[in-house]
Amino acid sequence: MTTAPPTHALPPTVLGYPRIGPDREIKKALEAHWGGGDVAALIEAITSHRRRTLDHLVGLGLEEESAVPADGAVIDQVLDASVLLGLVPRRFRDAGFAAVAPDAPEGLTLISALARGTSEVEPLELTKWFDTNYHYYVPEIEADVAFAPQAAALTDRFRAFRELAEQSDRTVGAAPLPRPTLLGPVSFLVLAKSVGAAAETSQAARFDRLEELVGAYAALLGALHEAGAAWIQLEEPVLSSDGWDIPREQVIAGISSAYEQLGRLTERPALFVPVSYGTADDDALAALGGTAVEAVGIDLERGALPSAEALRPLAGTTLAAGVVGGLNVWRTDVSRAAALLDTLGERHQGPLTVSSSTSLQHVPHDAARETQLDPQVAGWLAFADQKVGEVLALAGHLTGGADALEGLRADDAARRRLQEQHPQVRVESVRSRLTAVEPQDRRRAEAEHRRAAQETGLGLPPLPTTTIGSFPQTGEIRRIRAAHRRGSLDQQGYEEAIREQIADCVRRQEDLGLDVLVHGEAERNDMVQYFAENLEGFITTTHGWVQSYGSRCLRPPILFGDVHRPAPITVDWIRYAASLTKKPVKGMLTGPVTILAWSFVRDDQPLADTADQIALALRDEVQDLQAAGVKIIQVDEPALRELLPLQVAERPDYLRWSVDSFRLSTSGANAATQLHTHLCYSEFETVIDAIDALDADVTTLEASRSGFEVVSALSEHGFSRGIGPGVWDIHSPRVPGVDELIERLRLAAEVLGTQRVWSNPDCGLKTRGWKETEASLRHLVNATAVVRAELAAKVPAGV
Repeated sequence: MTTAPPTHALPPTVLGYPRIGPDREIKKALEAHWGGGDVAALIEAITSHRRRTLDHLVGLGLEEESAVPADGAVIDQVLDASVLLGLVPRRFRDAGFAAVAPDAPEGLTLISALARGTSEVEPLELTKWFDTNYHYYVPEIEADVAFAPQAAALTDRFRAFRELAEQSDRTVGAAPLPRPTLLGPVSFLVLAKSVGAAAETSQAARFDRLEELVGAYAALLGALHEAGAAWIQLEEPVLSSDGWDIPREQVIAGISSAYEQLGRLTERPALFVPVSYGTADDDALAALGGTAVEAVGIDLERGALPSAEALRPLAGTTLAAGVVGGLNVWRTDVSRAAALLDTLGERHQGPLTVSSSTSLQHVPHDAARETQLDPQVAGWLAFADQKVGEVLALAGHLTGGADALEGLRADDAARRRLQEQHPQVRVESVRSRLTAVEPQDRRRAEAEHRRAAQETGLGLPPLPTTTIGSFPQTGEIRRIRAAHRRGSLDQQGYEEAIREQIADCVRRQEDLGLDVLVHGEAERNDMVQYFAENLEGFITTTHGWVQSYGSRCLRPPILFGDVHRPAPITVDWIRYAASLTKKPVKGMLTGPVTILAWSFVRDDQPLADTADQIALALRDEVQDLQAAGVKIIQVDEPALRELLPLQVAERPDYLRWSVDSFRLSTSGANAATQLHTHLCYSEFETVIDAIDALDADVTTLEASRSGFEVVSALSEHGFSRGIGPGVWDIHSPRVPGVDELIERLRLAAEVLGTQRVWSNPDCGLKTRGWKETEASLRHLVNATAVVRAELAAKVPAGV
């Protein structure tokens, strides 16, 4: 027996909204709490933010019942689901943590510990969320840890959201009922990892626990029904990809089984299952259509339009058409979107509504706040608030016909004309240079020749110690930059103040005994934004913050035109740092793919062409650094895997052009210049061929948070150049012990070879404080000395 039909239809909606606050209120409250602040202040900040968001979304026009998504996650939606399911890893239980309500003081302490670790316990692994710059905390499935659904906690949360909605100043009459959101059971298991005894059997064995997990979800749905929830959004984004370690046919079977069981519940909210980040293919739609799910969402920003045949299993089911993109900041092409809706109306035998393609957590809050932008470019933009308006306008097209969009169509046409006329959109000198690129422009000398030249020129010891680039961005550095922005510190005063910070950073590294130094990046607000501010073709925002992970936020630049470099960017800073020491100082650049991945990028030409434009600008910077005497240059590509297509068949083409772009940026360096690159928070095993093809002399990788798994993968691959698997997790405040660093360095040296291994953390140190940074680096240097001595003792005399 299935539940009764919902008391009201699924209205036009968005799948989620930014959770950090328009002025990063939640970020600031979390960090204040982590710094020792009272948990009551954090709870008040969370409550205030939820109240404002509900009120704001109703004010924007989401006034119908269940139109407003009620995302209760404070840090991450996957972490939130883990805690609501009572999934607390054993190492945390052994340290005194228990499964508790996530919104309670003890729950916020638990969430913080899972995300950041403690002095004794390492945190959950952090990895990328589909092909976005967002990162989630990976649930751990242990054979002897049962799901313990926190049904009362979810009920309390929903009631709190409902009470906040009823307090809305904008509400006239009855308050619209919010719609709880939760990661769906199949996606939860696919995105999780097996650990302990469960991992020894098979990583994929975690999927055997689906029936048990569905039982936990049933308890949560029952509680929500009792509390009065009419709809729940259960997100199943894994259906948009076939690149998981769980076979696709097993995922599809899991969807059929899970939602057939949940659909049979007699007391539950109506089920809305959106499939985001790509195409919901015929098998996915058939699996969902064979259940009692009341609504299915499809992504029409990244995904293909389904055929009438594919939609037939969903006859009678509400279809939410995600025609308003949630991953970029350009205004919706309303003519295209209306045409898609018209076609769906002809093909789908059931109710049709409009939604965003994904949660809007990937875009900033409000484009209207960006008063300092080029006004012409500003007119092309739609942030979260504007996207809500687009959803409602397109919903009006469904009920009011073509005339409902007449004004928007005219605005669209005018915008496109202005875009074509903007002088930076098409720069012939940039395009001519790109056309002239030859295959040899993407090749360096052979690796063995380079290695010999670099060993002679650098004279580094075994297991060279270094860092990834950035050092703590202190309050003093932020004050210097803020004063410069305000105009209260002139350019000369700013440069002198930054040089003092660089000198301090170099001195500290020398005192610690590191072998290869960096200048610390005191002049850089963000590794991508800094370059965007110094390249033509970009604009940067004032309030355009989005969440990357945890409390970490960034303001992605907006790449709207042809990219070129008007002048050297980093050379003077690196030259100054190098003048302060006899040790080598790395030049630090951000690679073309990462600049693409961490920006909002123009959509009127292939990504490969835009990447190569950036690569040519960086190529000039590499050659200028080399001419200035810099012997080591690092070109970071932490986001190489981030843009990897979700469909396996599309990956070879992406990996080809992304590798080609990196090599175009670096291949102007001579053999004696040692080129480094850095990658982090990715499942490297899937792109290890591409990492090798980058042809960097030294590659540093995140390794500690994922259990050093990449070391064996590199060995099996036969990686032959320098490699630095990061030996401690800088995204946690814990200081690693010398013994654990020794153990990891021994393993790396044994598996990969002494002559190739570098000793380094797994990412930049920007977000850490100096006290923990210096303590950790001191441990790193000491651990390296121990392993070097061990290795020297093993070398036969005379060798």
